[in-house]
Amino acid sequence: MNMKKLILALLIAPNITFAANGSDGIGGIADAAFSLITGVLVPLAFAMCILYFFWGIAKYLRAGAGDEAAAKEGKNIMVWGAIGIFIAFSIWGIIAFIQSQLGITPLEVGIG
Repeated sequence: MNMKKLILALLIAPNITFAANGSDGIGGIADAAFSLITGVLVPLAFAMCILYFFWGIAKYLRAGAGDEAAAKEGKNIMVWGAIGIFIAFSIWGIIAFIQSQLGITPLEVGIG
């Protein structure tokens, strides 16, 4: 199985699974999409942004006072990490707002 088919299967499988809970039509697909975004993708984005931010802190501290270019690069990484955290938080808020306005109840995403 090539990589494109695997990625496609991983993206479609949750939609099929969530849509099988009794919801039908577009509403079931919207519920599944919002649940996938708020339950998996946003927390993953948060984790990646926070790791990137801490990587910038480590790079800045490792550079110390000796290498100004490395310290500047560390600062830039921290700034972009903070911007990423803000964007991920904003997306989460927008999705929560849309869910509340459309009356979409969030599905529980979890194992078990």
